[in-house]
Amino acid sequence: MKEFQPDYRYVENAARNQEASRLPLYEHLIDTGKIEEFYNKSFAGWYDSSEKEMEEYFHYYCKFLKENGYDIVPFECCVGGILPGGGALGDSRVDPAIKTMEDFNNYPWEELPDRFFKMYGKMLHALRKQLPEGMKAVGGVGNGVFECVQDLTGYENLCYMMYDEEELFTGLFQKIGQNNRAIWERFMKEYGDLYCVLRFGDDMGYKSNTLLSADTFREFLIPQYKPIIDLVHSYDKPFLLHSCGCIFSIMDDLIAAGIDAKHSNEDQIALFPEWVERYGDRIGNFGGFDVDAVCQLDKKALKEYVVDVLQQVKGHGGVAIGTGNSIPSYVPLENYLNMIEIVREYRGDFKE
Repeated sequence: MKEFQPDYRYVENAARNQEASRLPLYEHLIDTGKIEEFYNKSFAGWYDSSEKEMEEYFHYYCKFLKENGYDIVPFECCVGGILPGGGALGDSRVDPAIKTMEDFNNYPWEELPDRFFKMYGKMLHALRKQLPEGMKAVGGVGNGVFECVQDLTGYENLCYMMYDEEELFTGLFQKIGQNNRAIWERFMKEYGDLYCVLRFGDDMGYKSNTLLSADTFREFLIPQYKPIIDLVHSYDKPFLLHSCGCIFSIMDDLIAAGIDAKHSNEDQIALFPEWVERYGDRIGNFGGFDVDAVCQLDKKALKEYVVDVLQQVKGHGGVAIGTGNSIPSYVPLENYLNMIEIVREYRGDFKE
C-alpha cells in the first residue's frame, strides 16, 4: 500500500460543492484522549503549556490525521474561552455575566480581540510549524454569535430577556456580532493562510425545532453572520457552518447569507442523505454517520450502515464524510478506527 498523500483541496472543493475525485474524511472535533490512546502518550494540559509541548501535541495530532487518511486538520479557537464571566452556555449553574443593561454597558468589550490572540496565538503558531505538506486546517474562530450570547446570559435568561429587555436583547446580538467580526478580521490577516475552509459552530436547534423562533434568528442572528461570511469570501475561502439540531426552517436564510457548506446531522432528526437531497444542489454537505451508530454497531453492521450512506450520497455534489457531530471521549477508539477503515476501503485507499 502506498503512503497516503494528503491534499486539502479535496475538502476545499467539497466545501465549494464540487464532488471530489477522492471522497474526503472530515471531523468537526476529535477528543484529545483518542490521540493519546492511539499513541499511548499523554498530552494533558497541552493547551496551557510551553511552545515546545504545544508543538509536540500538534505533531502527533497532525500525524494521526495523516496516518488515518485525512486531508485536513480540524482546529478552532473558541471565543467562549476568552469571555470574562462566561460559561453559562450549557451550564445553568453559572451565574450569567450579563443580566441587565448596566452589566452590558460595563462589560469589557474592547478587550476581547486582544484577549483572544493572547490566549490562542501560541497554539496557532505551533500548528503552523507542524502542518504536514499537503494539509491545511479547517476551523477558525470557534463559537458563533448565538453561542457567545448564551455564554454571557444563559439560554433561559436570554428567552426572558427577549420579551422583558428588548433593548438589551438586541444590543447583545449586535455587540457580539461586531466583536466577533473584529476578531475574524485580525484572524484572517494573521492566520488565514493556514486554513482552506473557515467555520464556526453555532448550535441553533434541538431534536424538533430551532432554539429560538425562525423569525427571531432571521432578524437578530443571521444578519450578524453575513459580514463574517463576506470577510471569509474576500480571501477566496469557503465558509462552513456547523450547527446541530433541526434547523430546516432557516436553512434557506443561511444559504442566502452565503454559507458554502453545512455540517452536523443526527439520524433521529434526518438521515444524512436527506440533507444532501435537500441542499446538495446549492451547498456542500459535511457529516454522514450518527455518532450513536458509530458507538453501538459492530464492524459488520457499521460497514453496512456506512456503505449504504456513501452509496446514497454519491453524485450529489460536494460531500465530506465522517460523523454527523464529532469524536467525543465516549466514542470507543476501535469503533472510530473501524469507521475510518470502512470509508478508506470504500474509496480504494488500500488498493495497490
